[in-house]
Amino acid sequence: MTTELLLLVAVGVLVGLVVAFLLRRRFLLSGLGAVTMWLRPSGSPRWSVGVAWYGGDSLLWYRALSLSVRPQQRLCRAEVQVQGRRRAGASDVALPDDVVVVSCATAAGPRELAMDSSTVTGFLSWVESAPPVR
Repeated sequence: MTTELLLLVAVGVLVGLVVAFLLRRRFLLSGLGAVTMWLRPSGSPRWSVGVAWYGGDSLLWYRALSLSVRPQQRLCRAEVQVQGRRRAGASDVALPDDVVVVSCATAAGPRELAMDSSTVTGFLSWVESAPPVR
């Protein structure tokens, strides 16, 4: 009886976590300017997938595999400088083949952002429309 109860509690906790992940992702993707985006600090071999909101003056990036409601990265639009873009290559094994990698210089250091090609146009327009820095 005790084993069955522990198993039932474990299954309930697992279902609760899955539901929490799905609800969080749905909430994050429901806003305007929300896109799926991979992020990699320059020099790091690892890509992290997440949801990014860009609008106003900053890009907020939330890790996909997290329950946190706070963004893991915040990039100020006035401090983002796009240095180049390229197609995902053989060294980018974690990325889908059809994404574009955008190299950026930020106040926190160099970053690479990977996103769908349709998202790149909107992201570049958002960065370029930043008010001039005084």
